[in-house]
Amino acid sequence: MTSITFADIQAAYCRIHHKVKRTPLLESSLLNRWLGQRILFKADCLQTVGAFKIRGATNFVAHLEETDRLPTHIVANSSGNHAQAVSCVAKEYGIPATIFAAQTISEVKAAATQSYGAELKLFDTRKEADIAVSEAAEKPGTVWIPPYNHADIIAGQGTCALEAIEDAGHADAIFAPCGGGGLLSGSLIAARAMLPEAKVIGSEPLLANDAARSLQSGKIETLNETPDTLADGAATPCLGDLTFPYIQQLDEFYEVNEQQITYWTQWLQHLLKLHVEPTSAMSMAAVVSWALSAPSGQTAIVLLTGGNISQQSMLKIWQTDYLLQPPNITEQE
Repeated sequence: MTSITFADIQAAYCRIHHKVKRTPLLESSLLNRWLGQRILFKADCLQTVGAFKIRGATNFVAHLEETDRLPTHIVANSSGNHAQAVSCVAKEYGIPATIFAAQTISEVKAAATQSYGAELKLFDTRKEADIAVSEAAEKPGTVWIPPYNHADIIAGQGTCALEAIEDAGHADAIFAPCGGGGLLSGSLIAARAMLPEAKVIGSEPLLANDAARSLQSGKIETLNETPDTLADGAATPCLGDLTFPYIQQLDEFYEVNEQQITYWTQWLQHLLKLHVEPTSAMSMAAVVSWALSAPSGQTAIVLLTGGNISQQSMLKIWQTDYLLQPPNITEQE
C-alpha cells in the first residue's frame, strides 16, 4: 500500500494554500446548547467550486507542475464536485479537460463543470463512465485525475482537516462523510498527527453503504447499481485500495437513512445560514449519537464538504418541513 503521511499533507498545504480558500469555522450557539457540546463547522461549502474537492485536484496538478510533468490533456470521472474541481484547475492551468460521468450527475454540477470549459461526456452508468475514462487516459500526454484513490488527492483533501484543527486549537472528535474515502483518509492522517486522542468518525448513506459493508467483510465491497440517495457526493461505487486501510482505522462509522439526511440538511441550512449539501449534513446523525454518549462540554469539528444542490434535490429536501419544532435530539440515532 502507498503510505500517505502527515508530511505529505503539509507539503500539499504549502502547494495549494495560495490557490484555494482558507474557509472559516462556524458554530451555532443554539445547536451547542441543544447538544451540550461545542460543534465547529469547517465551511468548505464556501470553497472555490463550492466543495472541498478543489483541494485534491489543485494539489494533484500543482505537484505535476512542481515536477515538470504537466500534461496536454486532463481527464476525470466524477458524480459532480470532483468534476467541477478538475475543470476549474484545468482552466487555471490552460489545459483542456474532459469529464466522464453517469447520466445521474446533478444538473447543477454538470452545468458548473461545463462553465469552466471542460467537455462533459455522459454515460448510462457510472461503470461505463469509469471504463471510458480509463481508455481515454491511455492517450499520449493525457493524465487521469481520480476522484479519491491517489496519494496527491488524499493529501490535498487532508488540508481541510489540517486547517480546521489549526483554527480550532483542540477537538475531541472530527466528523466527515464517506464517499470514496479520500477526505476521511486525509482527515484521519492529519488528526492522528495533530490530535492523537481525538476520535475520527465517518458516515455514509444507508442506501450507498459499500464502506460499511466493506468494514464488516474486511474487503472492498462494490455497489451493484447507482444508489438513489440525496447524498449524491457519497454515492461512489466503492472505496479505493489506498483509502480502505485508512477507513478501517476510523473510531466509529455510521450508516444514515434518507430521512436523517433530509432532516439535518434543513436544520444546518437554517442554523448556519449556509447552503449545505445533503452529503455534508449527513454527518450530523453521527454527531448527535456522539454528543449523547460523550461527556458534556467537549468539542467536535464537522467538515462541511459542499454546497451544490440541484433544483430536483431541493424539492425533495423540502417536501416535509422539519423546522416547525426544535429537534428532538434524543430521537436521533
